[in-house]
Amino acid sequence: MADRKKVIVVGGGFAGIHLVRKLDKRLFDVLLIDKINHHQFQPLFYQVATSQIEPSSISFPLRNIFKRKKNVQIRLADVLSVDRSNKKINTSIGEFSYDFLVIAIGCKTNFFGNENLGKYCFTLKSTYEAIRIRNHILQTFEDIISAGEVEKQSQLNLCIVGAGATGVELAGAFAEIKKNILPKDYYGIDFSKFRIILIEGSKDTLNNMSSTARTASKKYLQKMGVTIRTETLVKDYDGEILTLNNGEEIKTKTVIWAAGVAGNKIEGLPQNCITGGNRIKVDRANKVFECESIFAVGDVSNMETPKYPKGHPQVANVAINQANLLAKNLKHLVKGLPLGEFEYRDLGSMATVGSNKAVADFPIIHFKGYFAWLIWMFLHLMLILSVRNKLIIFIDWAWAYVTKDSSLRLILKEDKKN
Repeated sequence: MADRKKVIVVGGGFAGIHLVRKLDKRLFDVLLIDKINHHQFQPLFYQVATSQIEPSSISFPLRNIFKRKKNVQIRLADVLSVDRSNKKINTSIGEFSYDFLVIAIGCKTNFFGNENLGKYCFTLKSTYEAIRIRNHILQTFEDIISAGEVEKQSQLNLCIVGAGATGVELAGAFAEIKKNILPKDYYGIDFSKFRIILIEGSKDTLNNMSSTARTASKKYLQKMGVTIRTETLVKDYDGEILTLNNGEEIKTKTVIWAAGVAGNKIEGLPQNCITGGNRIKVDRANKVFECESIFAVGDVSNMETPKYPKGHPQVANVAINQANLLAKNLKHLVKGLPLGEFEYRDLGSMATVGSNKAVADFPIIHFKGYFAWLIWMFLHLMLILSVRNKLIIFIDWAWAYVTKDSSLRLILKEDKKN
């Protein structure tokens, strides 16, 4: 159809994928641009990092997702800037014009201006970074076997900075493989000396959840042998020594940074629409302030409402619901109908600490333990895009639960000799 509007969607995360799926193919031609060729299921990155599931189980090729949508084109590129006056975007592979531009570029790790942290810490914002952590952890234990006593000290300290959901889930998963899996492979190593240290600047683990969740998660982790340092900030890390603000120094070869995020940047937007944490200020219809035909959805958007005066939580459910409403609103724009306003209904939050251990905050009830763990697994399986991947992940989980083992401990690295 010659009169179809052209929508460019930048970013193939939860918001971008759901928006493209919902856009009316009779009204819109869609160009989806991303730096990578697949959608990544971020809530389970930590399970890839700890050798519990394969990276392919949570990675979904964009072309396969939209193979039946003839109105959708996909390009792999870096988006460099927006040319608002000419309604174009500049990318690493050229310029593209749009009728509507949707920015869904998500967030990156926030090191709060400390370059050393960015240089030496591991992060967990992509499947590739999860594989890097897995490779590093497994290689570290290979190295420990032949290391001297002085060198072993730093290799046997694993530090995780940030006790939000990612940090807590990582710490719990590492504690479980320390107990159940690694000693079977490396029986010459004394795993009683392997320390998992969780560092958090606030008073509690899972500080944004209920008191039930905070108390339970801390007790679970401590019982699993995790050392917890709350009300403690990281001052610096040079790749060998992690320095804390209380003066403590920890010798470690492994620091995983899970302590904050900031929005990815895109040039060409008005400076006064960029808020704290590099988020883009939008109205209740996700339209970017002072920008015609430009919208932002998901983690990178900052929508202030009476219920959320500082913006919505940066979680998948917000991104999905914003995308669904924007698909309707773009249709309304074309047809000259009034736009709907976004109102987020918080259905709750969850975190798992290990097998049979999870915490759940729902609007009416807060609970913990085995039942919370079952619900956590069910809800995450439902969010997985394909039936095939749901089945593979369920089988991996069931096998690991019954056998307390996993056969996914592969070190995948480039052979530098060739």
